[in-house]
Amino acid sequence: MGTDHHRVFDPWWDHAVDHHITWQDGRPVAMDLYYDPVVDQRVSSRMALLAPVWYLAPQRPDVAHSAWELAVSLTGLDGDGEPTGLDDSGFASLLAMQTSEFDDGRIRDRLWQVLDTVHEPTWDHDLGEFTFGFRLDEPHPRGQLNARAMAGWVCTPGAWSRIFDGVGDDRFDEPTVTGVNFPDVALSEARWDGSALHLAAQPRNASLAGARTSVRVTGLPADGPWLLIRPDGSTEPVEVASEATDLQLVVDGDRYTLRRT
Repeated sequence: MGTDHHRVFDPWWDHAVDHHITWQDGRPVAMDLYYDPVVDQRVSSRMALLAPVWYLAPQRPDVAHSAWELAVSLTGLDGDGEPTGLDDSGFASLLAMQTSEFDDGRIRDRLWQVLDTVHEPTWDHDLGEFTFGFRLDEPHPRGQLNARAMAGWVCTPGAWSRIFDGVGDDRFDEPTVTGVNFPDVALSEARWDGSALHLAAQPRNASLAGARTSVRVTGLPADGPWLLIRPDGSTEPVEVASEATDLQLVVDGDRYTLRRT
């Protein structure tokens, strides 16, 4: 926001609308996945529409939603029969990433049931990692496919588009948490609500549960006395200098709140 970087999209889109997208009754039904200008040959398919949905959602939401609806219809996720075509790991992970932008109900639930049934969900409790194997028989989980699936898991409808369309530049000036002892410790919550910072530290595995860890908070709006509210309701005074302070947290997933006194 506040820049003109988006300007490169508009002429590209105008060209794509006329040359690389197939329309029917005002709705996109296919897109060129590949075009060779030397021999003027193109490979067009309905599934090719799904690839740019993640990019179109904040810029051309009507087209993005229509393309997603087409993919859902082709798989049968919006019907009562058994979904088809979702054994393909690339397609399934891509649809999982995009579905949560548009649906938080039955379609999303049916899609995740397929992933949990077909694509080898695996907990590595020592590493504290959950991944999908996607039936690739590889020594390490495929990062790109898992990143897509996890983006879909954490998203709620409209969340991806709001990053671009509904968030102000003040997010760059809000408090920042650094110095997290990752991967032994992860923050399951680090959220500034405008007046207080909410934190929750999650252990990598059971052996680390209940340990203590330190994080640094910078960019707090004022120096002086602050208050750390522990999960049990007890409080601890915290001194903030140069808009920064160090906090001690117990790694058990419970929430701490830092607010001005």
